[in-house]
This record gives sequence, structure tokens and C-alpha cells, in this order.
Amino acid sequence: MPELLVRAGKPSSDTPPSPQPSLRSGEGERRSLQRAFVEATQILRQAGIETPELDARVLVCHAARLSHEAYIARAGEALSADAAARLDGAIARRLEREPVARITGMREFYGRLFALGPAALDPRPDTETLVEAALDLVVKMGWQEKPLKLLDLGTGTGAILVTLLAELPRARGFGTDLSLDALAIAAANARRHGVSCRASFIAGDWLEAVAGRFDLILSNPPYLAAAEIAELAEEVAAYDPRLALDGGPDGLAAYRRIAARSLEVLAEDGRLLVEIGPGQSGAVAAILEEAGLRPDASGSIRRDLAGRPRVVVARP
Repeated sequence: MPELLVRAGKPSSDTPPSPQPSLRSGEGERRSLQRAFVEATQILRQAGIETPELDARVLVCHAARLSHEAYIARAGEALSADAAARLDGAIARRLEREPVARITGMREFYGRLFALGPAALDPRPDTETLVEAALDLVVKMGWQEKPLKLLDLGTGTGAILVTLLAELPRARGFGTDLSLDALAIAAANARRHGVSCRASFIAGDWLEAVAGRFDLILSNPPYLAAAEIAELAEEVAAYDPRLALDGGPDGLAAYRRIAARSLEVLAEDGRLLVEIGPGQSGAVAAILEEAGLRPDASGSIRRDLAGRPRVVVARP
């Protein structure tokens, strides 16, 4: 497993620093967008980046301020000096194993773009399973026209809450997080997607700052055991906030905190949906049942696209 990212200090006087790869052309010479893509791909491949072509394409488009479609149409055009400088910087960051989404500052989630920041977890495609499970429940319960009240615990970028509010125009929701910086990112994403008038964000530790009753409570809590974090890929361990990764000694601490007060804030026919890590479905279900919650009759476990248990659903 890759170790945590360590940034080097100043080189010793007898050890010259290694030059950073550069895509910038010499004076009077301009590379085309396509040539820049080919060279960026080669640099990333030689550095052992797993998806060099995809990463290079995204970074070239980002540096040139072009959509993917515009890049295809203009691939033979010259890369401007400013764009070349931006691409140099982006490639250097990727060589430090910074994720592409953090370099561009955006992540696509459920068909929408969300701004990222250092204080919030980069939303993963697996978490779309949580959103889909919630939307399926709304249909099964006949709640499409109901003014639902939603609660997203540990909201981070707000991707879960904002997506559900965008998909459910009659719903209103609250997102909680310990990080004020993360809450600011979530609020900006709510504005970006036109749901800020129906979204509120609260600083608090799980359910401690929450009152009232909610139809749907959702969370993608930290579920890694603390000892596992050092074994993660650098892209995760060095760039996702530890607060969003560390689930305590056994990875289950957040579930216990959430379960402890869920009955107090769930509506009579409400549902709690929590994302889980590999192999945690039985343990999490047991924690919820011990707190007085029951498995949802329509299915207490939702699987992701790979067939792995990903979401546990419970009710009062």
C-alpha cells in the first residue's frame, strides 16, 4: 500500500533538485492541445498514475478552460502560454498524488457538479447508491408529493442533501457537520444547484444539534478503522480530511452515535439510511437494532453496482 504523502524539505547543497516535468514550449514555439495531451499522458504514465489518459485529458481541458466537447473540436489549436503554465502546475500536483477532482476543484455526483474543498470528503460514486435508495423509498412510500423533511448527517460538500432536494422539489432539508469550512462548501453547492431556499446547514456533532422529526435521515459517516487510514492510497490518506475517514478503533463509532438518538428524531414512518464499508452490514444492522430501530420491511440492505452491501435502511 502507498504510504502517506510526505513533502520533501529543502535539498542538501550537494544534491541538485530533480527538475519538474514541463509542457511549456520554448520561445516562439506552441504545442497543440493534442500534443500537450500526449505529453501529459506520457509523464503521468511514467510516474505510475493508474489512469494517465483520463487524467491528462481532464487536466488539459481544465488548463485550457475547455469542455471535453470543445477540446475535441479544437484539439489541433495551439495551447496558450497561460494554459501551458496552468497545465504544468496541474501535472506537478497530480505527480504528488493529489486527486484530479481536487486539482480541478469539482466532482460530478449524480449528474451534477459539486465544488470541493480541503475540509470536505470528495464524494464517491458508491455514495450515489445512498441517494438511489432514498429516492426508491420515496416512490415505494408514495411520498412524491409530500413535503418531506430530510436530514443529512456529516454533510461535507452537501452532495447527498443537495442532490435529494434537487430531485424532490417539495422537500426541505438540513445538513450537519462539525467543520464550518465544510458547511460553507455545502451552502455554496446548494446555491449552485438552486436549492438554497430549501436547505439549512448546522454546525454540530451528528444528532446533537438537531431537534424535530425527519422523514429521511441519511449519512455517509466515517467507517474506516483508525489503523486502516495509514494503508490507504495517497490520493485518499493525504487529501481527504481525517475527520471524514476515521471511524474509531473498529470503524463503527459514528454508527453508535447516530443510532443513539435516531428514535428521537425520526418521524413515525421515517427511515434512516446509512452508507457502510465492506463487511460492515451485519455489525451496523446490529447496532441499529440494539438502539430500538427495525430493519426496513422493503429491504434493509441496498447493494451498490458491484453487488456489495452499501446501505443499511432502518425504521422506528
